[in-house]
Amino acid sequence: MVNQKADRGDIVITNEVITTLAGAAATNCFGVKGMAKRGVSDGLVHLLKREAMGKGVLVTIDPEGAISIELHIVVDYGVNIAALTPSIISEVRYKVEGATGISVKSVDVFVDAVRVG
Repeated sequence: MVNQKADRGDIVITNEVITTLAGAAATNCFGVKGMAKRGVSDGLVHLLKREAMGKGVLVTIDPEGAISIELHIVVDYGVNIAALTPSIISEVRYKVEGATGISVKSVDVFVDAVRVG
């Protein structure tokens, strides 16, 4: 949760808002099939539905108020991952900073699976 001071009061932005923004920005990038989550019981990577895309995102807040974002994604087969990830990082940083006004310190992208078809 991030607290910001405004002229007429405080603004509180929850981690859920940030994870949803980051997940939506990442999944809108070409070549990203969706967000991923590793199953606790079976250890397999599961592709999340659009409603649960924030579950593939981890947000941490440092003492200065900047946030770090960790994305776990599934990509389409044949996509150049080395070319895709900088685009995802840039898009997520732009969308989150623009919507919240909070500085994004880092965006780390973990490709958990490649999906054929």
